[in-house]
Amino acid sequence: MKLKHLTAGLAALAIASPIAATTASAYELTIPSLVYRTGPYAPGGIPFANGYADYFKLIQERDGGINGATINFIECETAYNTQQGVECYENTKGQGQSKALIYQPLSTGITYQIIPKAAVDEIPIFTMGYGRTSAANGTVFPWIFNFPGTYWDAASGMVNYAAAIEGGADKLAGKTIALVYHNSAYGKEPIRTLEELSKKYGFKLEQLPVDHPGQEQKATWLQIRRMNPDWVLMWGWGVMNQVAVKEAASIRYPMDRFIGNWWAGSEQDVLPAGAGANGYLSATFHAPGASFPLHQEILETLYDKNMGAGERGRVGEVLYNRGLIAAVWTVEAIRKAMEIKGSNEIIGADVREGLEALDVTEERLAELGLPNFTYPVKITCAVHSDPGTVLIQQWDASGGVWKVVASGIEPDRDVIAPLIEEDSAAYAAENNITPRDCN
Repeated sequence: MKLKHLTAGLAALAIASPIAATTASAYELTIPSLVYRTGPYAPGGIPFANGYADYFKLIQERDGGINGATINFIECETAYNTQQGVECYENTKGQGQSKALIYQPLSTGITYQIIPKAAVDEIPIFTMGYGRTSAANGTVFPWIFNFPGTYWDAASGMVNYAAAIEGGADKLAGKTIALVYHNSAYGKEPIRTLEELSKKYGFKLEQLPVDHPGQEQKATWLQIRRMNPDWVLMWGWGVMNQVAVKEAASIRYPMDRFIGNWWAGSEQDVLPAGAGANGYLSATFHAPGASFPLHQEILETLYDKNMGAGERGRVGEVLYNRGLIAAVWTVEAIRKAMEIKGSNEIIGADVREGLEALDVTEERLAELGLPNFTYPVKITCAVHSDPGTVLIQQWDASGGVWKVVASGIEPDRDVIAPLIEEDSAAYAAENNITPRDCN
């Protein structure tokens, strides 16, 4: 569906008491938030964490909680470290009056480790636009949700944008596309899809891994200068993105042929390069900026009273908005769970039912103060990722803003669907899982 016009050791655990309620409630909703406000990936982790926290704070301050149930919001610092992330999960899943209702791991590495735990603990995991792509198959992964799009959707959407600029998919034949990727489970996620797309369209795929944390990339960009690829795609995060954009500028690689994925397209990624970042592109699935009614409500309800999670001037940044929409979809799923159960006293299994009945329409987005902000989303028992449509945004260094330059880019479902089926079937076989019948 298209958008309307949008041009080590124990982890540090910060347990907040329930956000002050305006209406007393006999029931408490425990919402853990795995964050990384420290470490080399903090520049991306902080704004996401702030957007996520601010929405729950708004709901508590404005509405007295979700349908009157108090929100017990718990932040746990992972430093983007998989071991610490798993410890955070274990330490927070039983905190508060009720068991944790849902998790947003904010890390593909952490996600891979807690996928099997979720089924045992019966707590849904919402890996919004990241994690294991084949978790989109709800028959095999009943507790994992990765809407509104997967890494394979993003990879295909980025290739299809390049095809459109080249003048059509047939024009990709003989071209070279380089993938600069974080040498981790996260960075490797798109490779299989890109390999299949290279067969379909006839382009040459060059793979260039960058080791954690990504500060040393001179050799990588010297390779790119020598090979002179027609397009460069990037699967980066944190300081890796900043370094890559600066290195690309230093070799004068054309920025309008350099596309980051949706975790490589924030203000933090481009500002260090100054004017050299002008024209850099990235995939996304929501609008940038703070011009929406919901942002104004957050500013008036929280920041005017010094209650915001971060700096007022950073409300509306790309990753702030990413955390914000993650929280919006989470709250909508909790509301749906309460509706289905007929009670606000819900548990993780109820939230899973709410997620599988989630239907956030354009009309509902407008009611929430986010008209034309992102795609409508409709989830089912079998389909845990929808719709997969991609936007492309471009950095305007002179104005210091991101501008959406292409919307409604559909992924190659004929390539992606069989890959999801194949990978999820392999996971089921390896783990003795009998896919559930969603009919």
